Amino acid sequence: MTAPPKPNEAAKAAAPPEKEKGAAHEVLELVKTIVYALLIALVLRVVLFQPFTIPSASMEPTLLEGDYIIVSKFAYGWSRHSIPFSPPIFHGRIFGHEPHRGDIVVFKLPRDGHTDYIKRLVGLPGDRIQVKQGVLYINDKAVPRTRLSAVEMQSAFGGLHTVDRYQETLADTGKTYTTFSFGPDGEVDNTGVYVVPRGNYFMMGDNRDNSVDSRYPPETGVGFVPAENLVGRAEVILFSWEEGASLFKPWTWFLNARMSRFGERLQ
Repeated sequence: MTAPPKPNEAAKAAAPPEKEKGAAHEVLELVKTIVYALLIALVLRVVLFQPFTIPSASMEPTLLEGDYIIVSKFAYGWSRHSIPFSPPIFHGRIFGHEPHRGDIVVFKLPRDGHTDYIKRLVGLPGDRIQVKQGVLYINDKAVPRTRLSAVEMQSAFGGLHTVDRYQETLADTGKTYTTFSFGPDGEVDNTGVYVVPRGNYFMMGDNRDNSVDSRYPPETGVGFVPAENLVGRAEVILFSWEEGASLFKPWTWFLNARMSRFGERLQ
């Protein structure tokens, strides 16, 4: 017959081993570290900066598909759209700052309040905006532009086509940028006059004939963009990759990288 354990031996048997205690403590510390890291990342994303990937050609040649950009969240203050999923917890902007004409702006599409768009701000509240023969008019004055050499681009329908390039200069800010044009008679190259309402802005893509923007009505395009919908101002191209780069093909990280665009400041 086995002798019953002594009281102190029974207590030792009932207590968890020190190794198990140590393992449980390490797991708890790891979970806490992950939670803290996620909270810090969330705060930085909401308050300071947010990354975005450019998914379309509407802002070419300024932004290319595959550009990975950083957007300043504090440039215009904060709204509910600064928070992931845009919860309706408040309206308006906190510590709001007026954007400047010519800023490249990320905003929420007005008709759904969730889809991220990126365009150039060309119209401020009260402005009269019109496009005639592909030329942008602000308050009845043509925006000065200089014709640059044309470029050949691959068409979405196959083959190459010629694209005109222009350098526009905004008179009030002195900001210059390059635009693409397929000609003076595109779908929205000749418009009526848009009067930008109070508290709203008018956005256009730099790729003028390949951009669904404020020239289109809100039912099918962008329309006027309320100040509350502004997410932030695009500041810098952090990285850029050509088509074909893949997370699961590490060699494409280098072979398909557009190194010349890394760290490029936006204007």
